[in-house]
Amino acid sequence: MSAQPFHTRIDKTIQTAAGLVVLESPAGFPRYDSNLYCLAANERIVWKAEKSEPNTLYQRVRISDDGLNLSAYTLSGHACEIDLKTGKLISFVGMK
Repeated sequence: MSAQPFHTRIDKTIQTAAGLVVLESPAGFPRYDSNLYCLAANERIVWKAEKSEPNTLYQRVRISDDGLNLSAYTLSGHACEIDLKTGKLISFVGMK
């Protein structure tokens, strides 16, 4: 499945059982929204990733070793663990 970006360009996609995880480029992306989201096969948004801070965006993402979560990094220096099924933030830690 391919996806069309909502605001910027697509930096990365990961096909999962939950859907297609999409990371849009943070450059120029609206800070109030989440640039990490999951799309169903019909391209409907399943979830948008919860953020560690309201005005930050994600810059990197990968599937965790257990395959159940996403490991993501924000522009504000947080390493985050995100539930792959819901997009909810499980945990985050500052890396500054």
